[in-house]
Amino acid sequence: MFGLEALDLARIQFAFTISFHILFPAITIGLASYLAVLEGLWLKTRDDTYRDLYHFWSKIFAVNFGMGVVSGLVMAYQFGTNWSRFSDFAGAVTGPLLTYEVLTAFFLEAGFLGVMLFGWNRVGRGLHFFSTVMVAIGTLISTFWILSSNSWMQTPQGYEIVDGRVIPVDWLAVVFNPSFPYRLLHMSTAAFVATAFFVGSSAAWHLLRGRDTPAIRRMLSMAMWMALLVAPIQAVIGDFHGLNTLKHQPAKIAAIEGHWENVGNEPTPLILFGLPDMKAEKTRFAVEIPYLGSLILTHSLDKQVPALKEFPPQDRPNSTIVFWSFRVMVGLGLLMIFTGLCSLWLRRNDRLYQSRPFLHMVLWMGPSGLIAILAGWFTTEIGRQPWVVYGLMRTADASSGHSVAQMSITLVLFVVVYFALFGAGLSYMMRLVRKGPEAQEAEPSDGGPGQKRTPARPLSAANEGDDETDHNDRSNKGN
Repeated sequence: MFGLEALDLARIQFAFTISFHILFPAITIGLASYLAVLEGLWLKTRDDTYRDLYHFWSKIFAVNFGMGVVSGLVMAYQFGTNWSRFSDFAGAVTGPLLTYEVLTAFFLEAGFLGVMLFGWNRVGRGLHFFSTVMVAIGTLISTFWILSSNSWMQTPQGYEIVDGRVIPVDWLAVVFNPSFPYRLLHMSTAAFVATAFFVGSSAAWHLLRGRDTPAIRRMLSMAMWMALLVAPIQAVIGDFHGLNTLKHQPAKIAAIEGHWENVGNEPTPLILFGLPDMKAEKTRFAVEIPYLGSLILTHSLDKQVPALKEFPPQDRPNSTIVFWSFRVMVGLGLLMIFTGLCSLWLRRNDRLYQSRPFLHMVLWMGPSGLIAILAGWFTTEIGRQPWVVYGLMRTADASSGHSVAQMSITLVLFVVVYFALFGAGLSYMMRLVRKGPEAQEAEPSDGGPGQKRTPARPLSAANEGDDETDHNDRSNKGN
């Protein structure tokens, strides 16, 4: 297929499925915590705006959660179908870590998700809030185990190799491997920032169309406070993550920088833009800033950064891709920080909700967090190549050895099914976003359990409010 080998197609297939999947957990993580904050503020202030926002975003959360579960199951099966040699080699480590994720995070989320989505008028307020918090904690625990497994593949430790297989000997070392703390913070923060811009973009869309309500204003205000506070923190975390990567995966840093060789004892310049050429072993049309590469990556003006030519050609990541994926991530991150600063300036001048240029910027920045996450994952995963477990197992030795025809057929099927299935899901989710938050009916007088006891399907949470409204309209017409 297009001159690609079976290994290339297997990698493309996994990249395609994980690119779809990662978008849903990222929003799920952010929305779960956002819902917990909204309900907590409603319980504290009794401001119905928070309650209305909770009901609105809980519908979107339900759809997003369902698509995340489905896409995650498909992706997990590929470890056995397309990467069976990797599973045989490292399954003693990755298998238990993924099992811990199911036993802790997924069971916790599943146990309280039904109460969260359908228990607003069925259980007491305290229990419902507790359920929302447990779902939010569950998403973070899930992130913990998934990132631990993936980080171990980047910086493996706490193992022995016995009869050609990895055997864990120190689980604390396995779980808390050298890159894990940085990658956990980086990914969790990225999910919060991505959700903030998703929420802010939704509010901007409504304000630009003249729907200026307290709930819409509150959405934009909370989103911009999050962007202002968390986007700069993400930049600091990214700096620490980069220093850790330089220590444990220097070839990845060299590829990200498009840096091919050091000259004498000269400090390393920062290449802002260029076209890395893997065959010619140079970065063409490079725009450089002297000393800045050493300053950013080593926090000094005299130390050098490892160069790609210091590594054998077969051990070099594809600089052509990671050079630009990294710059997409960083560029969007700087735009997020800029957007947060603009919101602060407009807030001080009482123009946050009226400035149409700013609202248009927030609207177009809506998918920026998700695009940055994808660019970051491409940088991380392609930068690890040619290793599937860094320094232990090459990607070429990890695949199941399927034929080109088999991989081509399955890849085409994945593309068709994913765009049809998840395209419909995303379309429905965006339709909910366009509808916007609506004022809810008054709370029952007792505010306690026992108001409704009709069983419901999980994804019907997205329709629950609409069904009630239609029922009330029909009743009013009958009267």
